[in-house]
Amino acid sequence: MAPQDDNQTQEKPVLKGAITISQINADEITFLANRFWAPDTANAHEAFNSQIIEDIYRKEICDSRHSLRRIMMLEFSQYLENYLWPNFDGERATRAHLMSIVAMVNEKFREKVEVWKVFETSSELFAKFFQRVLEACIEDRPVTPAVMREQTALLVFLNHCFNSMEVEICRDQAKRLVSLAMWSCLQPKRREQELTQIPQWRKFWKKLQKREDSEQKEKLSWERHFLQNLMIKFIRILDTIPEAGPVCDETVRYCERFVEFLIDLEALLPTRRFFNTVMDDCHVVVRCSLSSLVRREEGNLFAQWTVPSVQMVRS
Repeated sequence: MAPQDDNQTQEKPVLKGAITISQINADEITFLANRFWAPDTANAHEAFNSQIIEDIYRKEICDSRHSLRRIMMLEFSQYLENYLWPNFDGERATRAHLMSIVAMVNEKFREKVEVWKVFETSSELFAKFFQRVLEACIEDRPVTPAVMREQTALLVFLNHCFNSMEVEICRDQAKRLVSLAMWSCLQPKRREQELTQIPQWRKFWKKLQKREDSEQKEKLSWERHFLQNLMIKFIRILDTIPEAGPVCDETVRYCERFVEFLIDLEALLPTRRFFNTVMDDCHVVVRCSLSSLVRREEGNLFAQWTVPSVQMVRS
């Protein structure tokens, strides 16, 4: 065997799926970033153009075949920090703008990098953004692959927020959805039964009723019914899956993610305490176990997650 030449440099293999420097420099996203948001070219940036966000969402994020690699490029370019969030308008931001932020946050979690710091300096704006996410989660839209991809992304984002309760901006938004007040959506007899078992909660319940702000009543009612309405929507989507025949992969993925979301809410004491009763009142786990999806080959993972959910609720 010939001795290795000391002057010869060995090329390191490129990891599969990794993005090289040359690919980054030649990418269209890099050219866009240099024009609009890259920190290195801040003095030469063009004015904010909302159409850029629309085009990127349509071309780069919505395309399920290549979206992961393209979102990685957008994350590398600091798209969220330097363009999406600084130009987000709570009331007037488009659907594409909202979903782009959701996609970039989910990507940060996937890459296990710092997420919430960019939002912490503008907690009021984050509250408006979070409200827009909640509204998008329960809106009534046709069950299509594109819609289900969006709904799954929203659900994953929501789960990240609940799993980040140690972060103040997440805790402030999440806790109002899972407090004792959410029991207002229970059937009266069921609520009375639960309050009888724990007298201390009855005292808290009475205080809540006295502090009720008539001007905020509609908003508070919407928040208290949010998770119930989300579960009702999930059941409706789950029921669209037939026992046999073709099934939308995106719908199956949404159902899997939803059960994962339920398991995470049940695993956290701050969320489980009152949510568990509402989930049981909606018969979600029973409906999952009786669904067509658990009997289909595509539903193997869904079925595996449903069983521990049953055990957790009954414990």
